[in-house]
Amino acid sequence: MFSKILIANRGEIACRVIATCRRLGIATVAVYSDADAQARHVRLADEAVHIGPAPAAESYLRGEAIITAARTCGAQAIHPGYGFLSENAGFARACAQAGITFIGPPVAAIEAMGSKSAAKALMGGAGVPLTPGYHGDNQEPAFLQQQADAIGYPVLIKASAGGGGKGMRRVDAAADFAAALASCRREAANAFGDDHVLVEKYVLSPRHIEIQVFADNHGNVVHLFERDCSVQRRHQKVLEEAPAPGMTPERRAAMGAAAVEAARAVGYAGAGTVEFIAAPDGSFYFMEMNTRLQVEHPVTELITGLDLVEWQLRVAAGQPLPLRQEQLQISGHAIEARLYAEDADHGFLPSTGTLQHLRLPTPGAHVRVDAGVEQGDVISPWYDPMIAKLIVWDVDRDAALRRMDAALAACQVVGVTTNAGFLRRLVSTGSFAQAQLDTALIEREQAALQVDDTPPPAPVWALAAALAQVQQQAGHNSTSTAWASPWQAGDGWRLHGQAQWPVTLQHAGHQQPWGVAGGNGRWQLSGPDQTGIALQGHIGSDGHFAVQAGSGHWQGQAVWLGHELHLFCASGHYRFTRIDPLAGQAAAAHGGDLTAPMPGRIISLLVAPGSDVQAGQALLVMEAMKMEHTVHAPRAGTVTGYRVVVDQQVAEGSLLLDFNTDGQANSSAA
Repeated sequence: MFSKILIANRGEIACRVIATCRRLGIATVAVYSDADAQARHVRLADEAVHIGPAPAAESYLRGEAIITAARTCGAQAIHPGYGFLSENAGFARACAQAGITFIGPPVAAIEAMGSKSAAKALMGGAGVPLTPGYHGDNQEPAFLQQQADAIGYPVLIKASAGGGGKGMRRVDAAADFAAALASCRREAANAFGDDHVLVEKYVLSPRHIEIQVFADNHGNVVHLFERDCSVQRRHQKVLEEAPAPGMTPERRAAMGAAAVEAARAVGYAGAGTVEFIAAPDGSFYFMEMNTRLQVEHPVTELITGLDLVEWQLRVAAGQPLPLRQEQLQISGHAIEARLYAEDADHGFLPSTGTLQHLRLPTPGAHVRVDAGVEQGDVISPWYDPMIAKLIVWDVDRDAALRRMDAALAACQVVGVTTNAGFLRRLVSTGSFAQAQLDTALIEREQAALQVDDTPPPAPVWALAAALAQVQQQAGHNSTSTAWASPWQAGDGWRLHGQAQWPVTLQHAGHQQPWGVAGGNGRWQLSGPDQTGIALQGHIGSDGHFAVQAGSGHWQGQAVWLGHELHLFCASGHYRFTRIDPLAGQAAAAHGGDLTAPMPGRIISLLVAPGSDVQAGQALLVMEAMKMEHTVHAPRAGTVTGYRVVVDQQVAEGSLLLDFNTDGQANSSAA
């Protein structure tokens, strides 16, 4: 076994590998960019080496710098994690030439599976079922259009060198093919440096089922059962679970055998995942093979009781697989959710900022948390905005669903917007709860997934008002000296009558004035309708509260960030803003400007200055975090001019263009 390895990655996967190495007594070396100098994986590793500026192309994708770091530190092997260089055959070859073990498959296997087109041909020769489509080298747009027309719509355009949903578009009609192809190629070239695509028949109501395979250098190949990854958004996985609901033993055996044959066909060694599209009639088709560990590998670990990173290390060190196929068993059910810094209510735009407050579920026998960040860390625009993976296990799927809802309810994040609320709504939808799974589940459940824009119930408003007043009083009293002057107390004491403080709060466009009286565990609140609500209980200086409001009991955590109050409790996350009546109205924003919803690069300007446009019409395309985002007109109007040019890097909130509606400036951001 190795005594020291270097981890050529960052975030939660780097932390995950470090955990296994620490258990096995293996020293670890982290690498980091300028943006990650204080990152959690750097803090956890035994050593750390700086490898370049923040952009991945100048740091985490610099294979020569990483190999130099490994040789300097005396690392015997390099674990690539997933993403970055994990499926880069050139990097694996360079490791071998430097005398360093690449903890992954042989170079030939990476090359064979690196091109989706070549992989399809190889799998077809091995007898693995294939989806009808074109996987050849002719990349002329007109020819690809002809192939799509012949296959029949809907079709799926996919980047041949791609993965993670990037460079992928579904096309439902011939008229949409050319634009989808151009966009797909741009995104593929940016993410993978290769705009080669393939075109396949889009299977209606498909499920995305993948098989975890493992092989060693002694001729042994096994599969560790399946994962269902059907719940996706823009072809990116959102929820994963194992085993796949409704999987029969016969189908599991057939898919497992096909995956093992795929691994044997390429002379595989190490961890790999063979992905299939499964049709409702029970048929399944090879989609691709990922020659690395997958993001969702923890669900397989929880149902098998195995450590797949340990298996990777043992195989790379020349050891045989620890278990044979007949020794592998499934126990219980596991579900994984990816907690991202993104705004699910506004197109899932990535959110950046400092994690001012971060509380995740407490790990235990039923809950696992794989995180790459801690409170105080920064979610930057340079890398994937994942905060953590929440993985739950229980004896069956229904019990695991309850565990996942509780785990999501326990998430408290302040400083960035997250998808926690969206995920909680998602796991409670009828389709997911009843295991009616396919890749269109999110689109099918849009009504249930929309955020509820109705005002919070009166007890929540009352609790927020009491918390606001307690916080303000604490702020007043914090300046008192050892001699407590009654004039500095700020407690509203008066000789006759009870003091009442006015508190005006806003929540998602709803504003309410409240009156707060009392304190020391008892408050009387009067709302906008003059209805009184009595609160009784505890509100601590640390924001923890446990109060009785009428017949309801409310317990949770309150966090202040400036004028914002974040209230976390069993029913969800509420964000209130305290309105200062003396501050007056804020100055109006620059009229007519659409601003960048996130940091990124301008890809294309779609209309000429002076053009009249309709509501929803695409105005420009920007790229951020390796994905394209289109900015649309908020309503009918005129684009009077652009403030940016193609290839320009823009910061979040940067002015993009001037937009007028009947001569009046419009200040909405797409």
